[in-house]
Order: sequence, then C-alpha cells, then structure tokens
Amino acid sequence: MKKMMLAVAALCMLGTLWGCSKKNTDEKKTIGIAKTVQHAALDDVERGIMDVINESGIAVNYDLQNANGDMDTATQIANKYKDEHVDLAVGIATPVALALANAIKDIPVVFGTVTDPVGAGLVTSLTHGEGNITGMSDAVPTVQHIAQFAKVANIKKLGYIYTSNEANSISSLTLVREGCEKAGITLVTQAIANASEVKAAADAIVKHVDGIYLTMDNAVFSDLASLVQVFEAAKKPIFSADVTGAQAGGILMASGFNYYKAGRATGELCVEILNGKSPADIPVRLMTKASDSDLLLNLDAAALCGITFDNALILQANMIFADGKLTVKEEK
Repeated sequence: MKKMMLAVAALCMLGTLWGCSKKNTDEKKTIGIAKTVQHAALDDVERGIMDVINESGIAVNYDLQNANGDMDTATQIANKYKDEHVDLAVGIATPVALALANAIKDIPVVFGTVTDPVGAGLVTSLTHGEGNITGMSDAVPTVQHIAQFAKVANIKKLGYIYTSNEANSISSLTLVREGCEKAGITLVTQAIANASEVKAAADAIVKHVDGIYLTMDNAVFSDLASLVQVFEAAKKPIFSADVTGAQAGGILMASGFNYYKAGRATGELCVEILNGKSPADIPVRLMTKASDSDLLLNLDAAALCGITFDNALILQANMIFADGKLTVKEEK
C-alpha cells in the first residue's frame, strides 16, 4: 500500500510539472503596437502587422495604442511598454518610433513607415538594424512624382504643406525642393504644427499654386478631407504619395506603395524577432518591389480640373476612380 501511495504521489508530481511546462510553452507573448495618429494608411499598417503575426501561429496579446499626434502621449506609451516588459514594441510612424527607441533599450523595437530612419537617428545604416531596433522605411520617389505631376497637370507653382516638428516631414521637404528644382517649377510651402491647422494652411496656399503635392505627413492626412475640399473648390489638382487616402476620391493622382503590404512587411520583421533573430542582424526593409506599389488616377478630379490623362498612363494604373466609384484591377 505504501509503495502504491508513493507511485501515485510521483505521478501527481509529474502531472504538475508537465502542467507547468505546458503552461509555459503556451504562454502568450505581449506585443505593443503604437501609432502616431489614426488615419486610413496607418490603420492599414497596423492591420497588416497583426495579420502576419497571427498567421505565423505565434500566440500573442496585443496592446494597441494611439498617440493622437502628441509627443507627450507617445512618451507615456513608450514608458508603459517599458514598465510592463512587453516582448516586442512596434512604432508606426516617426514620432512614436522615436519615443519607443528613446525609452526602450532592452526590448526589441520595430519601426514602421519611417521615411528617413537614418536621418531620424533610429539606425545608422539601412543595411542592418541598430542594437535592439530595426524596421521598415516608407521612402517614396518624390523627385519622380513631382516630375510626373508637373507634366500631367502643367504645374508651374507647386504647393506643399508639412509639419514643422516632425522629422519625417522635414526629410520629405528636402526631396520636394530637389524635385521642384529638377522640374524647373516654383515651390510654395506652408508649415503647420498639428492637424488642426490643415484647413487654414490649405486656404492660405491654394490661391498661390497650380496644384499641391502630399507626402506621407501624418498631421496632413489626419485632416485630408478638409484639404481636398479646399482644392476641389478651387478646381486645382492634388498629387499624393499615399494611395490609401486617395481611394475616397478628390485626389487627381496617387502613386505609392500599398500600406497594408507595408504593414505585412513590418509584421514579417516582427515574426523574425519573435522567433529569436536579433534586430541588429535585420536590414531595414524598403518597399521597392513593383508589387509593393499602386497607381490611382481619378477621372472625376481630372474633369473638374480640366486635365486629360494619356491612355498609356491610364493603362499603367491599377486603380481608377470614376463616377464616384473606385475600380481596382485584379493582380495577375
């Protein structure tokens, strides 16, 4: 009887150990994902990141945060992730990515949709990560965009609204200036501090330009509808480097990569890290594949502004907005 009781006790102990082991194996990781502001493009990035991680089979809990365009809030979010020891912190757009990088030194940090990660000080090279940091850059061919816009819409004076306190926007301004110089057109700029100033900036600049170019400025895209309203009323064209926001209408042309795909690319980096790879060994991901990009042409906006697209350009577009509806060509 004594031997039987010892055997039962031993089995119970093994069962307890097995149960603990199984619990540890199945324990979910916590991933903090913070975005600078909420708008369609950044929402798509967030969704793409989560889809890839979920598809990987890794069990996770998400802590989703929105800084609402406020750096103090971004810092608070970063400290929250640090204090709670999340397994991975993801910063969508430059301001919140910088907040995470400044606060967190011993947890992997992945940035998404940062135009100039080297200029922002997140990494020293695009060929590798930096310590606990790596990510995805949303650099776009601004110079080529401006040349194309000037040709299609006969632009002589180009407007550009940018957020003066966002590193992403300052980096883009340099490229916009270069594009205007190469295209032989005049650049007219208007600086803003936050999204609440977008409409006033649009009202101030519209009378002095032939059209406006939009890079991925988060404050501007937070109130894109107001800007579109102002330029539609003036019958002046808009060229955007973000296709996502253009899908609602009002923008003549939009050329840029797909932000959901950008999110998926960022998510792939997260999975590599969750599977044990060091961020320092992962190069910054650039959206350079042809399949990464979209071209949207808005025939309604063209008619309003008195612009005619070449047939060759229409054939290149995979998205056409006409008669108030968006048509997307199927990928081959």
